[in-house]
Amino acid sequence: MTALFAIVLLGFLLGMRHATDPDHVVAVTTIVSRERTLLHSAAIGALWGLGHTITILAVGSAIILFKVTIPPRLGLGMELSVGLMLILLGVLNLTGILRRAMEWITMRRLGPGAHSHFLFGRWMVHTHDEDGEPIFTDSSSIFGWTPQWWKQLGLFHVLRPLVVGVVHGLAGSATVALLVLTTISRPAWAIGYLLIFGFGTVAGMMLVTAAIALPFAYSMQHFARLNRGLAMASGFASLAFGLFLCYQISFVGGLFTGHPSWIPR
Repeated sequence: MTALFAIVLLGFLLGMRHATDPDHVVAVTTIVSRERTLLHSAAIGALWGLGHTITILAVGSAIILFKVTIPPRLGLGMELSVGLMLILLGVLNLTGILRRAMEWITMRRLGPGAHSHFLFGRWMVHTHDEDGEPIFTDSSSIFGWTPQWWKQLGLFHVLRPLVVGVVHGLAGSATVALLVLTTISRPAWAIGYLLIFGFGTVAGMMLVTAAIALPFAYSMQHFARLNRGLAMASGFASLAFGLFLCYQISFVGGLFTGHPSWIPR
């Protein structure tokens, strides 16, 4: 019983620490930079952790159960996907492409006369009824009936951190699984450890995103110009860090050279 408790506690704490890795922090900072509530930011962190856990469980279980060996070039390729994701997040944050695309979809749905406003940190699209009264909608109402919490967050805001978490899980899954194999010999316990590790990552990322979102949420309500500056800075940070990772993996790590060198870490 003591050994089981130690495994659970260790896995949970290491999962929480894993949430603070630099690439993870940069990614969620870019995602929550335009959120105006800590609750939504914590939910985004939980969704990121869920996506990360899905990949950790899938790849890690394959390594544990079937003794899958990941060749260096594939391992570097999985890590490269994280750098590319950070670049994409940075570009989308700086250009506002996704917001404009969702706005266009909503206005197409509402028909002629629809137009948008940016209110309290979220864009709202509305048209007018026959009496001239505005009929408001937003990105969460494009897809019909959904639960209330989903409506408040929006489908796009749910899927984005989930997908980013899945991609980030590729870079760390082999490391976690190999670490477990060296310490836990029973496959069922090893997979259970991965699950506990995932729960710890979810909890850690919820705390991290809530802490990161605090200055963004406050400045959005009181200092609009400062908030725009912080959002732009997060986009530049994501772009720069993504380019740095891609260079390190592609050339220093040897992904695109004749001698790839990859050590899971």
